[in-house]
This record gives sequence, C-alpha cells and structure tokens, in this order.
Amino acid sequence: MKSIAPLTPEQLSANIHKRIINHALKDDAVLHSTFIGQERAREALEFGLGIDAKGYNLYVMGEHATGRYTLVQEYVEKFVSKTDTPDDWCYINNFDDEREPIALRLTPGEGKQLVKEVNALIDELLDTFPAVYDNPGYQRKKAAVARDYDQRYDKVIDEIETYAQKKDVALYEEDGTISFSPIINGKPIDDEEFAKLSDEKRQYFYDLIDDLEEILNEKLIELPQWKRESSERLRILKKETAEQAIKPILKQLEHKYSADLGILKFLRQMKPDLVKIVVEVLASDSKEDKHDEYDKRTILEEQYLPNIITSHEPDSGAPVVYEPNPTYQNIFGRIEYSNIQGSLFTNFRMIRPGALHKANGGYLLLDADKMIHQPFVWESLKLALKFGEVKLDISQHDYGMVNSITLNPQQIPLSVKVILLGTRDLYYMLQEYDDEFEELFRVLVDFDSEIPLNKGNLYDFVGRVRNHVKKLEFASISNPAMHKLVEYSLRTAEHQERLSARFADVIELLQEAAYFCRQKGAIEMDVSHINEALEAKTRRSGRISQALLDDIKEGQVLIDTEGEAVGKINGLTVLEIGDSVFGTPARITSTVYAGSNGVVDIEREVELGQSIHSKGVMLLTGYLGHKYAQDFPLTLSANIAIEQSYGHVDGDSASLAELVALLSALTGVPVKQELAVTGSINQYGEVQSIGGVNEKIEGFFKLCHHRGFSGKQGVVIPKSNQINLMLNSKVVEAVKKGVFHIYCVATVDEAVTILTGIDAGKLSAKGRFPKSSVNYKALQRLKKISDSINGADED
Repeated sequence: MKSIAPLTPEQLSANIHKRIINHALKDDAVLHSTFIGQERAREALEFGLGIDAKGYNLYVMGEHATGRYTLVQEYVEKFVSKTDTPDDWCYINNFDDEREPIALRLTPGEGKQLVKEVNALIDELLDTFPAVYDNPGYQRKKAAVARDYDQRYDKVIDEIETYAQKKDVALYEEDGTISFSPIINGKPIDDEEFAKLSDEKRQYFYDLIDDLEEILNEKLIELPQWKRESSERLRILKKETAEQAIKPILKQLEHKYSADLGILKFLRQMKPDLVKIVVEVLASDSKEDKHDEYDKRTILEEQYLPNIITSHEPDSGAPVVYEPNPTYQNIFGRIEYSNIQGSLFTNFRMIRPGALHKANGGYLLLDADKMIHQPFVWESLKLALKFGEVKLDISQHDYGMVNSITLNPQQIPLSVKVILLGTRDLYYMLQEYDDEFEELFRVLVDFDSEIPLNKGNLYDFVGRVRNHVKKLEFASISNPAMHKLVEYSLRTAEHQERLSARFADVIELLQEAAYFCRQKGAIEMDVSHINEALEAKTRRSGRISQALLDDIKEGQVLIDTEGEAVGKINGLTVLEIGDSVFGTPARITSTVYAGSNGVVDIEREVELGQSIHSKGVMLLTGYLGHKYAQDFPLTLSANIAIEQSYGHVDGDSASLAELVALLSALTGVPVKQELAVTGSINQYGEVQSIGGVNEKIEGFFKLCHHRGFSGKQGVVIPKSNQINLMLNSKVVEAVKKGVFHIYCVATVDEAVTILTGIDAGKLSAKGRFPKSSVNYKALQRLKKISDSINGADED
C-alpha cells in the first residue's frame, strides 16, 4: 500500500484572504454593513413581511446568537417606513353595564387629544360645581322650596297652638321637638308647680295634653310626605341646574367631534350619568378641603377619563414590539385590582395593554422557546390570530380571585404579523404535534449556523467588527487583529471555508480584548490584545482540562506517547463542560480469545456506553464479517474498553481506534503509541468524519509537548475532516519543524498501515491478502478460532 504523507502546515488552517481583509479595513463603505450572509433567511423574511394574507406569520428558526433578531429588526424597520400608522384604541366606561367596558377606535394621535379634552372637561366641572349652586337664582328657588315646606309646617303648628291656648295650654318647640305645658293664672307652670295641683286638676291637664298630642299627630301625619316632596323638588332643581350648566360645556366637545360617531356617542351617553355624579358628589353646600377636591377629581376620572390602550403619533408607521418575557399578561394585557374592605375591585381605568395591543397594526416579535412554557399563552395566541381579535380572558379561579368584581372588556379587532424566534427542535415539534401551527405560521425563516467565506461576507464581517470597535471607543483595529478574528470565527465554525454565524461570540471576544487594550492605554486594538483575551478565557475555564492533563502527567491516567503495544491504542475524546471545550487522549484496549461471545462493549455492559457509542462498537462485527468471514462463520470472543473512563461515553468517533486495537489484539501486531487516532467507520471500512477534531488534536499535542517530542508523534484523523482543521499556531509550528504529524485516512486499511507500520494488505485478484500483511494475519486468526470452536471440516 502506498505510504500516506502527513499534512503540510498550510493544510492545517484556512487561507483567510488577508488581501481582501486589508482592503476592507480601508474601505469606509463596509461600515454600513449590518448583517453577514444568511441569503436564504433574507429572502424568506422579505417574502413573509411583504405578503398580506391571513396565516402568513413567520417562524424564524436558528440557534441563539446567530443574528436572528438583528436581521429581523433590520427588515421590519424597512417595511415599517412604508406602512400606514394604525389607529389608536382606548377603553371607555359602559354606562349601561360597567362590567363590560367599550373599546373605542380613534385616529392616530386622537387618543391623547381626547384624554386632554376630557381632563379639561373635568377641570371645568370642578370650577363650575358647586359654585353654580351659589347663584342667586338657584338660591331663591331653593329657598322657595324650603319656604313652602316651612309654611305648611308652621300653619299646622299655629293652628294647634291657638287651640291649645284656648284650653290654657302652652305649646313649645325646641330642636324640632314639640311639647305642651299647662297655663295657670296666665302663666305656664313647671313640673314642681304642676305637682302641687290637685289630683282632679292634674288629671284634667293630662287628658287635655293627650288630646292635643293626638290632634298634632293627625295634623302632621302628612309631614314625611311633605318632606319627600320638598326633597324631590330640591333634587329636580339641582338636576335642572346641573343640566343647564353642563349643556354648554358638553356642547363644545360634541361640536368638535361631530364627525366622529364613536366619540359623539360616548359624549351623549356620558351626559345623564355626568348630571347624576354632579348632583351626588359636586352639589355639596359644605366647604370642601383640598383632600376632598382630590377625591372629587379621582371619582370623575374613574368614571369618564378614557383609558388609552394604544397610542401612535401620526405618520409614525406600524409599531414593532419585542416582548422578551412572553407571559399571558405581558402579551394579552391584564386587569389590575385594588383592595376595598377585603374585596378586590376594578374598573375600565385599570385595564392594562399587552404586547398584542401595542403591536396591533404592526409586528410582534416573541421568543418561541420562552412562550411555549407559559400557561394559556400558545392556545390564546392561536385563537387571537385565527379570529382576528384580542380579548382579555383570565380565569379568576385559576388565580385565586374568587371574591372580586371582574370585567369583560369588549374585544379589539386584531391585525398583526407575529414573528416567532425559536429553535429547530421546537419548530419540528410544533409542526408534528400542532395541526394549527402550519395554518398560522406559513413562512419559515431558516438561519444557517455557518456562512460561506466569500468576499461579500468578509466585507460585512469586517464592517461589523469595525462598527463595534468604534462603539468600544477605540480609534481602529489592526490588520493582524482582524485576521485573528476571522480565524477565530472559522475555528468556531470548525471549517476552513465557512464563518460562524454566531457573531455574538466575536463581539464577546472584542469586549474581553478591549479590557486588556485599555489596561495598556492603547488606542488601537491589536492582535496581542486578542491573544491575551483568548488565553485569559482558556485559563478561566480550563481548570478541568488542566486537571485531566495533570493526571496523565503524574501517571494517574495511563497514556503512552512512545513505543509500541499490542491491543492498546490512544483514542481521542472531546469534553464540553459549560462554555469550555477541550480534547484529551484516552487509552482504548482490546483482548481476543477463542469463544463465541462476539465483540463485547464493556462500556455498554456496565451501562456507561450510550446508544451511539454502542452502535459504533456493533459496527465492528459487521466490518469483521464483511472483510474476513466470507468463507467461514465469524466466531470469536473479544472485549473492548475505554480504560479509566468512569462517566458516560457517547459518540462513535472512537470506533476506528477500537477496530485498530481489536485487529492488533487479534493479530498480535503492535500499535505505535506515539500516535493517537479518531474517526468513525462503516461496515465497509470507510472512515467517516467526526466532531471536535481541532480540540482532539490539540489535546494530544499538549501531552506530547509536555513529555518532549520524539519526532514521531502525531494524530490520525478522517480525510473528510481535513477541511475542518483550524489548529492553533503552536501545533502548526510543531508540524513545520517536523516534530508533530497529522495524517488523514479514508479507509481502515490506511489507518492500520500508519498505526502499525505494517502494510494492511490489499486483496489480490485471486481473493487473497499478502502473507505479511495485517489483513492476512487477521483472516488466519479468525479462521483458526472458527475452526477451534466449530470444528474443522474433515477431508
């Protein structure tokens, strides 16, 4: 088999087009760049925002920090400038049923104007009442009513008094109480004098006074009715006076809003209730203090002042609302309550708008992943979009508000385009389990996690970096620093020809580099500051990776980087803990003996191996059978284990290493311990790509660097992973010096040849492997085990 040369230093990282980047750093036109790539998402957004049809709401699909919100906001703002401003909405008192407030539609800006006018009306009312009742005309009419009542009362008293005097009895009236006293010798007597009279005389006066009281009662039996009649006349007088005073005040407003039927109807419905409130609250004869004046204004405002739900400035365009916390109340609004003597009380003035009200006539942006976990929200949102109405409908029993007065506000017509920002998993889940989802969200805006490395995207990348550097108040960023940022983005994407769509990671790095830049008092951000930020971040989050490396250095974890061994190989693993991602080598061992247990995955047997890892191990049996056991039954017992692994193991990236260890144990051919290997395989022996290739290589490199390079150390990776290589400068420099090597393999045979130093062997036209090859030895050993277990055929 032809020998495989290691990769050159130029193949270990991307060509980052320094000439293009340097030109972009000098071109101020790039400063207008607001977004990078995502052409598919741009087209979908333009279509979704442009189409005006029911059900064409948008689902923006992609991971966080890929610029979803930025691009959506940019495009929405373009459309807003071309749209009409929606109407204002407010709630007004329903004077027929206060529990069902009326929704009033107003032209843009008219809501605030109406509130201003009603406030002026309240001011006028407070100035007019109760002052209007001090008018001489009203006072004369009021005195006439009181005089009529007094005259009727006085007439009855005069008659009784005249009659009593004829009977020698005096009549007294004090504080509304009438009493009688006998007259002796032309003079009323007191109780002491009365006691000195004879029994016959006292009895006479007793009987006489009883008769007078009975006559008085008969004469005054209609007194309550006179009182009622007088009070009614006074109420009518107050009402007529109030109507006369209110009429010209309301007439001005009615004339002003004569073309607006909604407001005109509100003013006309207000009039009778306003008269009633004025009579009951403002028509007071007593002198009011400041606190009372405040109470009067509060009463009038709670009854008549419109409650603005949405208000827009004329020509401001459609509203764009982003609700970061999509609870039911934040989206659909809420009704507030006040506690009055232990009971919850509310009115139309205590209705508060939600995001749907504010976005009505425009665009509403929601985080779908947050929204879906909120009770009632998803179903209520679908109903609102389906029927085109937004309604406040909270089950009070669910919120413990049983002993309360609640409202049923009139529904408001809804015209809004909802834009959900969510993950791929949630999109496919909603699509599968919710039949109404596709009916209401017909437009998918799919964001890529990676962006092609072309001239246009590079220009946009440089432009956004320069803009952010300006925000950080630095004069500029150097060419090498920009090259490093592009390299960092490629490394994040793990691809030599694609930038990461997570530009938020680049911004984070810039923020951290700015800290070191300011410490040194520099006005230009340089590559040294970027490197310092990267090293500091690695150190901050590198405690676990350092601890694992220390364990290997101290011999606590057994990893060889020199020599050869049978059935042992250095595999490569990658660990992701929080925001820390790092690679570390792991010893994989295999043993083979006569038996029929097959290939046993020890990790799976002890329930440490997860499903994908177990699948990778099971593929080994398929490979062995296809490669060697075409003419005899595959029979063997083999154990495979990742040594000193005490946690769960997942992924199939160790399957190539496991197969090489198994072949080594099967044939007795030793494996080079100075090499580590990663890659997955299929049953036909093709090596497939894996993830985290850069971290895996660098993890083994650190160990070799610590122990000292022998000049033979290196890593074997899948050929398909070559394009994912974005290795750090230390690894590239070691490859340049020839002390560290990286090999790419496409087949198991190529990996076996490199790792053992012996040709794997190619099947000849006669169907035989060369006798000195690894494949020949594996075939012979498997046949021998099969014969031993199953019995050889006798000639």
